[in-house]
Amino acid sequence: MPLRLLIVAACLAVAAIRPLAAAEAVPFGEWLQGVRTEARAAGISEAFLDTALAGVRPIARVIELDRRQPEFTLTFWKYLDRNVSDARIQKGRAMLARHRELLEKIGERYGVQPRFIVALWGLETNYGEHFGAFPIVAALATLAHDPRRSRFFRQQLLAALTIMHRGDVPVTTTGSWAGAMGNFQFIPTTYRDFAVDADGDGRRDMWHSFPDMFGSAANYLARSGWRRGWSWGREVRLPKGFSLKHAGLEAQKPIAEWKRLGVTRIDGGTLPDEPTDASIVLPSGYDGPAFLIYRNYRAILTWNRSLLYAVAVGHLADRLVGGGPLQSPRPPEEVPLSRADVQDLQRLLAAKGLYSGGDDGVVGPETRNAIKAYQRQVHLPPDGFPTPGLLERLRGTPGG
Repeated sequence: MPLRLLIVAACLAVAAIRPLAAAEAVPFGEWLQGVRTEARAAGISEAFLDTALAGVRPIARVIELDRRQPEFTLTFWKYLDRNVSDARIQKGRAMLARHRELLEKIGERYGVQPRFIVALWGLETNYGEHFGAFPIVAALATLAHDPRRSRFFRQQLLAALTIMHRGDVPVTTTGSWAGAMGNFQFIPTTYRDFAVDADGDGRRDMWHSFPDMFGSAANYLARSGWRRGWSWGREVRLPKGFSLKHAGLEAQKPIAEWKRLGVTRIDGGTLPDEPTDASIVLPSGYDGPAFLIYRNYRAILTWNRSLLYAVAVGHLADRLVGGGPLQSPRPPEEVPLSRADVQDLQRLLAAKGLYSGGDDGVVGPETRNAIKAYQRQVHLPPDGFPTPGLLERLRGTPGG
């Protein structure tokens, strides 16, 4: 999956779903006719489309949630506290024990350790507690009609109609605001391409069939490059004066090279002697925790491209089998930027000719690259991390 979106506010009441202003509904209706034409050309029957698209209207709440995803608005420690809580760890250990036989069977087949399957389950739906209350077709149509990521979500909408037409998913299915479904919150293209019928009943059921849902999650990770028997990464200590040119997913080096550069385990011990490449990621900036990550971390990123999400999955998986909490010190307080602050930051970076992605208020790869470029200009550590101090410096610079 190119972009995986974490379910937020999954237990929102259906009452919170309201249509957009009537003035916006007319072009939406015309647009939806084009979707119908494309779906018919893909082999979806007219009768099914009459049912699936009947009464579909855009949902304002979906657009609101799309603009404030927690991976982009929460600070590192707040995000980790929310997603790797003591309650989630304890429940995950219980689920790991309850389904151990099935998980081990699936783990052997796909090469994915059970703890990672359960950790993903925990982050996605808190082990099946929260699936989301938004009608899938209407939510996807809303996002496909919105210009910000219309091409991606039009693809998701057509994939959803395809799997519903096939019989895997009822047309009345509800899920996250971004169209994610079932225990593992697969978006439609992921469901279409990676879900498996492990119990052999003719349907790929991500709600009620544990073989289907565990098998589908493992199949997706395996086909995303998961390396059998390997972990995701580890918390590490960087040497004083560590150059940030070595940090980031693009900087891959053999573990022996990281050792030569002075990187150690978080307790000061020597890194393992393993013949593999790894990268250093700094999900909360140069003064936050550092992680040496392996190929399996990158496989998790195909599920959700947030660095925070991938760290949370890996850390939760470790905690499920007895691993301890992170050892890096927490800052006395963390102050996240609001969406309005991020929009201001993007406009200021654009005024300097460093950014051209639009002021959507989301700190994605383009925004981080622009921040790095500005940090280099003013001789700050180029970690690409937005902070209130960085924004104030930009605001105080003549001409933005």
